[in-house]
Amino acid sequence: MASTQDAWYISLLGLAEHFRTSNPPDIKSCIQCLQAVFNFKPPQRVEARTHLQLGNILLTHTKNIDLARTHLEQSWCLSQTINGFDDVKFEAASVLAELFEQQGQPTHSKPILRKAIELSQHSVYWHCRLIFQLAQIHATEREYEVASSLLGVGVDYAQISNAAYTRVLFLLSRVMLLLIDKKIQEVLPLLNQAMHLVDTWAGSPHQKEYLKVFFLVLQVCHYLMAGQVKSVKPCLKQLQQSIQTIMAPTWPDDDAVCGTASGESFVWLSRQQLYVLVYLVTVMHSAQAGYMDKAHKYTEKALAQIDKLTSSACAEGGGRAAAEGARALRGGAALAWRLRMALVEHAALCRLVAGGKAHALHEIARAAHLLTVAPSQCVAAAHTPQLHCLLGLYAMSMNCMEAAEAQFHTAINMSQERDLWMFAKLNLAIVYLRGRRDNELTQIMEQVRPEALPTYAHGLRAASYYVLGLQAFFQARYNEAKRYLRETLKMANAEDLNRLTSCSLVLLGHIFLSINNSRESMNMVTPAMQLASKIPDVHVQLWASAILKDLYRLAGDTERENEAYQMHCNFSQALLKDHFQATQLPQHALVNWTSGAPPVLPAPAATPALQPAPAAPGAPPANT
Repeated sequence: MASTQDAWYISLLGLAEHFRTSNPPDIKSCIQCLQAVFNFKPPQRVEARTHLQLGNILLTHTKNIDLARTHLEQSWCLSQTINGFDDVKFEAASVLAELFEQQGQPTHSKPILRKAIELSQHSVYWHCRLIFQLAQIHATEREYEVASSLLGVGVDYAQISNAAYTRVLFLLSRVMLLLIDKKIQEVLPLLNQAMHLVDTWAGSPHQKEYLKVFFLVLQVCHYLMAGQVKSVKPCLKQLQQSIQTIMAPTWPDDDAVCGTASGESFVWLSRQQLYVLVYLVTVMHSAQAGYMDKAHKYTEKALAQIDKLTSSACAEGGGRAAAEGARALRGGAALAWRLRMALVEHAALCRLVAGGKAHALHEIARAAHLLTVAPSQCVAAAHTPQLHCLLGLYAMSMNCMEAAEAQFHTAINMSQERDLWMFAKLNLAIVYLRGRRDNELTQIMEQVRPEALPTYAHGLRAASYYVLGLQAFFQARYNEAKRYLRETLKMANAEDLNRLTSCSLVLLGHIFLSINNSRESMNMVTPAMQLASKIPDVHVQLWASAILKDLYRLAGDTERENEAYQMHCNFSQALLKDHFQATQLPQHALVNWTSGAPPVLPAPAATPALQPAPAAPGAPPANT
């Protein structure tokens, strides 16, 4: 009788798999076959596995999330008491925890994963995988200390289990969290430890190169967070060389990189995802260094690569096991969204500096549209303050000062990122400066003076000195202004912050002109114009051409005065034309959006080619 019963449910399982893999799949019949298994009162193992299969299929192919969760809960409950049933037991825990997290209930996910971690200490693969998953949930909840502590446990466990590759993955993941949490003093010793482990790696050369790319990405981000654009160049070059090695046709797939050891079946990102990430950090570097054309070029390449990545992921998903394929697709889609959003944000910043305001507005509208299709509300909420900050910069460039103030206040109130908060406040200070609102300016400058900023934030501190110099200039305290601006120049030149350098030089030129020192003014304005042309930054060029016109007039050089005057007129006309174009766009209404979901706008079109136009007058360069 038992063998007949076995034949029944084995036949039903086989039939269910046939329906699932048919072309097109017959999911309804597949589910009916799996549900029929329970009519035969199968053994506990079969019952638990069938509940897991049903849960995965319902999640992957239907919208019946509640029923999927019920089956997963039953699978997890049944399998906990079964010895040697790791794949079903821990997969059920993992998928169930992921489902709760997607539903915005991470407090339900955590106890499930903690229990699974407790039960899985004998299984290196599952123990490590579950630690990674729980740490990710805590990190998403901004519980960075708990997440970091978990990853530290993973480092020790992997070392005891002789999983050397996974040990370095845990270590680098911990470095990444500390960077996010701005625990810079704790980052350096761990980075050095990771560098030693990678340099002395005696295992698979493919694993070594993969770990090297992970390490270099973190090292580059560490420098870029601090605004150390010059210092980052050697490791950025190394990173670009390493990614070329990984992207070579002879490089094995990700499974081969992991190797055959059960505790080392992990990759941080696929090589295609790493490729896009390297493009992104290159864009970040170019934007901070003031090479806007280069940043734009790399942004377009990276966005094209993301399109290719998402289309190929969808094609590959159908060939994998249903549950793994669906999870990989969900995770890949979420990562692609984050990468795309970061690139569009940088594209908007670059447009504000070197492109037209109308072009920048198109990019901002693309970012607003992305918010409406974010993988979760939590992810959308994390990026919304950055979009308000971009809108504040755009509004400044359009002389919409009330809107700019409202946008910066919104970004400050919504943001939990200290650096973004400081950046918004520095720009808000410029709004107050231009409005001659001395009381508000005094209050906000106390919060963003260089000594009030983190020691690691080199770029923000340099920008703070610039804003202090601008304030002193507006108040005709010229000697004090020169002192602040020379400090800015020293810091900006040390790290190739070219836009901040050009802004400081032209302001110094304006100061020397105001005190009738034409020679020193020319010495400042000439390199400012050259650097602004290289960036290109049309607004600094407009400012510099106005000063040059006055200098040549004072020198009696009529020919050059006329040349400078004509140059100034050309820039002014381009600005006015671009300003008018931006005001006519329906997306301009975004400047009035300060709460709730973004307003409904026309579908974002492809952004036109880069055209020269200005950014906000006197605004410090973007360091986010």
